[in-house]
Amino acid sequence: MEATASPQRVSMDEITALAKRRGFIFQSSEIYGGINGFWDYGPLGAVLKANVKRAWWRDTVELRDDVVAFDSAIVMHPLVWKASGHVDAFHDVMVDCKVCKHRFRYDQLADTAQCPDCGSKASFTDPRNFNLMMRTSVGPMEDTSSVAYLRPETAQGIFVNFKNIYQSARKRPPFGVAQIGKSFRNEITPGNFTYRLREFEQAELEYFVPDDGKDLDAFTEWVERRKAWYASYGIASERLRFYELGEAERPHYAKAGVDVEYLFPWGWGERESIAHRGTYDLDAHMKLSGKDLRFFDEAAKTHYTPLLIESSAGVDRTLLTFMIDAYERERSVDPNGKETERTVLRFHPQIAPVQVAVFSLARNKPELVERAVAIEGALRRSHRTQYDEGNIGQLYRRQDEIGTPLCVTVDYETLGDGSVTVRARDSMQQDRVAGDALQSYLEKRL
Repeated sequence: MEATASPQRVSMDEITALAKRRGFIFQSSEIYGGINGFWDYGPLGAVLKANVKRAWWRDTVELRDDVVAFDSAIVMHPLVWKASGHVDAFHDVMVDCKVCKHRFRYDQLADTAQCPDCGSKASFTDPRNFNLMMRTSVGPMEDTSSVAYLRPETAQGIFVNFKNIYQSARKRPPFGVAQIGKSFRNEITPGNFTYRLREFEQAELEYFVPDDGKDLDAFTEWVERRKAWYASYGIASERLRFYELGEAERPHYAKAGVDVEYLFPWGWGERESIAHRGTYDLDAHMKLSGKDLRFFDEAAKTHYTPLLIESSAGVDRTLLTFMIDAYERERSVDPNGKETERTVLRFHPQIAPVQVAVFSLARNKPELVERAVAIEGALRRSHRTQYDEGNIGQLYRRQDEIGTPLCVTVDYETLGDGSVTVRARDSMQQDRVAGDALQSYLEKRL
């Protein structure tokens, strides 16, 4: 069917509703009223998240010979966070409304004197610091000696293990260490669905370079590499920007910084940072621990502290970015003037939770069902597949809504010559494909 399509931009309400309806993301502990800042990933969301992480890992680690893998503990010695500055300086400024008792980040009130929740005027408490570290206890005694923290970032585990890593991996700068893992921050006001969370995942690269005058080149290389990564997965360039931080916006020790921002429905929001952090992190841990974490150059017989280029991306924010960017509410007019509408997630085939859906034209015909199930089972070895049955039009719409690039339909003609109909998500074009050519057809398009 030829149609003129008009894509519509998405609201957060639409994304939230779709995420729950189709099994991407659920409110954590929903049957007990939920808990703010925590979300669960459903059957499709768990796969989508794994695919996003795999895509980052493939490009950052597996396709390079100068980056090694790492996985640090969530709970570390409390002095790690003392050295990093998190214990003393990792805080937001908060205020409370004296009337409705709701709590706000001071910087998000935009200098207003009116409570955004209850409308009360001049009802705020004095601003005060709130440390974002999540505390826990280690061991049988809950006293000051047992206090520990859930890590607020994954990077510190790499820094304290720098010497162990480069010696065991036999690497010399320039080289990187990458890891993906959970982090925890006791955010004052989590919100915007999975954008600001209290439990989240990070994908971080710490790239160590010698102080040979080429450090800014290494920084620029990672900025360009991240630009290419987003482009390769189809993120709209007009909704993505790499904002270069000025000197006043960067920490005092940072030589350069770029925030990767996306145009979310509520406005521009950061979803990754790329920073030249100098020697600050290794220096801080060497000072407090008294241990030498410098790199020993065998050739020159000298020790030096390498400079650090960091790329830190939020996995949950990346997934949310992919969902929002892929979403279209498409209104079409067919040649007869009839208006139709469909919701489609135009995921890149490599991150789509389901790559190929297989249907039986009639679910009450055992011979068609058996053939469809057999085809789905064979394709499962090389693609992420799903078998479904029901009204063919409704099946197409469901797969459009979860972002499946291709749908294969088994019909009566299949029983005669083995051919099937393959329907493309984006164009809705349908091709008749011979059974023995199906695998190669799918591989070319996925």
